Amino acid sequence: MAPRALVTWHELLCHAAYGTPSLTTVSLNLDAVTFDANDPDRLARFWGGVLGWGPTHDPEGAAALAGSEEARFDLRLRPTRQPKTLPNRIHFDLTSASADEMQETVARALSLGATHIDVGQRPEEGHVVLADPEGNEFCVLPPGNRFLEGCGSLGAVNCDGSQEVGYFWSEALGWPLVWDQDEETAIQAPRGGPKMAWGGPPLMPKPPKNRIHLDLVAAGDSDQWAEVARLESLGARRIDIGQGDVAWVVMTDPDGNEFCVLGSES
Repeated sequence: MAPRALVTWHELLCHAAYGTPSLTTVSLNLDAVTFDANDPDRLARFWGGVLGWGPTHDPEGAAALAGSEEARFDLRLRPTRQPKTLPNRIHFDLTSASADEMQETVARALSLGATHIDVGQRPEEGHVVLADPEGNEFCVLPPGNRFLEGCGSLGAVNCDGSQEVGYFWSEALGWPLVWDQDEETAIQAPRGGPKMAWGGPPLMPKPPKNRIHLDLVAAGDSDQWAEVARLESLGARRIDIGQGDVAWVVMTDPDGNEFCVLGSES
C-alpha cells in the first residue's frame, strides 16, 4: 500500500461534497470480494469475527462468508500456496459510529490475530491501519466520516487505481460516480452500501497476481458471455492464468487487475 495513495484517499474522505447516484439498469452484480488465502478457514474465522458475517455455501467449495444487508456481496476465500509479497491493491475501510466502537473494532481484530502496521499514515489522520493474519491490510476509521455515512460497518472497498479504472467499474457495474476529483474516483450501488474507491496516481507495483479480486455475476436477463463482450468493449480483456476448464471467465480491468465473471444468478 503506497503511503501517498492511502493518505490521499483518507484526506478525501473528509470532504462533504460528492455527487448523487442515479438509478442505472444493472446487468452485472458484484458477487464477492475474493481473497487468495494460505489458510482459508482461519481467514474466514478472522473476517467473520471482524465483520460479523456468518458462513455461507460456496458452489466451488471455497470458504465463504455471507455479506451483510448493507454490503449485499459475499467474502470468498480460495486456497493458494503462494505467500503474500507486496501490498494489496484492494483493502477494506471499516467505519465507526463512536470512539468506543472504533476501539472495540480494533481490539476485536487484534484478539482475532490482526497486527498494527505502518504504511506511512500520519497520527493526525486518526484511522488505524491493521493487517489480518495473512498480512492483508485494512483500516478502521474514526467516527464522523461524512463521506461514508450510511454505508454500513464495511464502509468502502478501497482500491489503488487510476481515474480510468474508476470510470470502467462505474460502467461495468452500473454504479454511479459519487466522487470524481483530482484523478480520484468513487462509485456506489444505486441501492447504497459500501463505496468502491480509487486513489489515483502514482499506482503501487502490481504483483504477478493480485491476492484480492472481484467476482462478478450476470444479473437479470443478461448472459455471462454477453457481459464478457460488454466488458471487453469497455476496455477489459480475457486472460489465461492457468485456470483450466472452469465455469468462470478470468479478465483484467484497464489497470491490469484480475477479476472473474461467473455464470448468471440463479
